[in-house]
Formats: sequence, structure tokens, C-alpha cells
Amino acid sequence: RGRLEIGLDEAGRGCLAGPLAAAAVALAPGRRSPRDLDDSKRVPPERRAELRAWIERHALAWAVAWASPAEIDRENVLQATMSAMHRAVDAVQAQLDERLAAGPLAAYAKTPRALVVDGHYFRPYAGLPHDCERGGDGRFQAVAAASILAKTHRDERMRALDGEFPAYGWASNKGYPTPPHQRALRAHGPCRWHRRSFRLTY
Repeated sequence: RGRLEIGLDEAGRGCLAGPLAAAAVALAPGRRSPRDLDDSKRVPPERRAELRAWIERHALAWAVAWASPAEIDRENVLQATMSAMHRAVDAVQAQLDERLAAGPLAAYAKTPRALVVDGHYFRPYAGLPHDCERGGDGRFQAVAAASILAKTHRDERMRALDGEFPAYGWASNKGYPTPPHQRALRAHGPCRWHRRSFRLTY
């Protein structure tokens, strides 16, 4: 209570290929969210797309930031995730500063902001307190919204990359180490979108 919460979640941490997506969402105070806004893993793909449209239309602020395979290899996947989350918060902070400066929501301009992060670890963000919540994407609406955005934006990116590298089946496996993806790695080896610090030989 008394805080403007910014939810944070990621998608693609365990993938062998493709970027990692981190999303941050601040939901508009007083606006009722759809009842089925939930952890993206519990929402059917078609409904995820509908919820994404609702979030992007009605959220007070939202952003999706990326960590490339090169950044993941350089920093390790945990630290690259933290860096991407910080970039998403940077963008949401800027949006909030602009949107709360005047108009009907100006009363919230001085409301303390706080981060709610899905998971058990977060690298502190200067000026904002944070709470780490395991399973937060199933218990906090702003985190669920971040989960939906991270998942749908990343899936969209992997479908686009599938058109460039169709041998790996990314349109269906999204870069995760499924048996077809493993077979493609044995047959073709890794490409520039694979994470070289991950196990890529099967």
C-alpha cells in the first residue's frame, strides 16, 4: 500500500539461442486488470497476445529490454538478466516521470515507487527499493503483466529469427534445448545467435 509498483520478469534465460527479454510494467492505479492476467506459462498463447495488447494499451508505463547472446556470454546469464532488467526500469522510470508530470494522474507523481521482481535475486537499482518474490508472476498483477510482455516479445523475436535460420526450428522451440534443436545443432553446429557459453554439443 502507498507504493507505485513496477513489476519485473524475464523470458529466455534457459535458452541456447536468441536474446533474453526483460520487461518492466507499472499498472495504472485504480484500473481493474483482466481476471486471467497471470504467469505467462499458465496462459494459452492466443490469450497471451490479447493480454499483451491490453497491457500495452492500458499500463501506466511499460518497457521491454534485451540482453544479446554476446552480452550473456560476456557477463554470464544472471548478470546479463540484471542488466536488461535495469534497462527496462530506466525506460519505465522515464515514462512515469513524463506521464505523471501533469494531467489526471499527477497526484501520483510523489507516490514512492518500488520494484517487485519475480525470482529470488535482484541487483539493487539505485533509488528504488525492491522485493524479490518467488512465483511473483502468479501473485502480483504488475509482475504477471511483465511476464506476459517478456514472453510475447521474445517469442515474436524468435519467430523472426527462425525466418533467417530455419534449420533450428526456433518458431516452435524458441531456442530452448528441445530434441529437434539438439539434432539441428549436431547437424549444423551453432550460428551467431547461439550462446557460446552454454552447452551446445549433444
